[in-house]
Amino acid sequence: MAAYKRPQLTDEELIARVKLPRGTQVLGLLEQRLGGSRCKVRCLDGKTRNCRIPGRLKRRLWVREGDIVLVEPWEFEGDKKGDLIFKYRPVQTKWLRAQGHLDKLEDVDEF
Repeated sequence: MAAYKRPQLTDEELIARVKLPRGTQVLGLLEQRLGGSRCKVRCLDGKTRNCRIPGRLKRRLWVREGDIVLVEPWEFEGDKKGDLIFKYRPVQTKWLRAQGHLDKLEDVDEF
């Protein structure tokens, strides 16, 4: 049985498909992996959240410290907790910086 390979996207295709925050979603910087699919994320709204990787993404979403991620705050305790929805690739992160979406990140880094 032949292994199925996912088609590789070019840099232009990745940039054309950049996912932006909608509604209550917020961009964040992954500060620390806590284990058990949980991470500490510093969000652009100035709050640090204890985020988890939902079960449907647990095997697909591999994150490291320093990654830019998209966070969905919980309805209950949304200031402290949230779910990681998406991880941005380096090309997408560069595009977000160029467009000014990560401007608040430099202000937050001064803490």
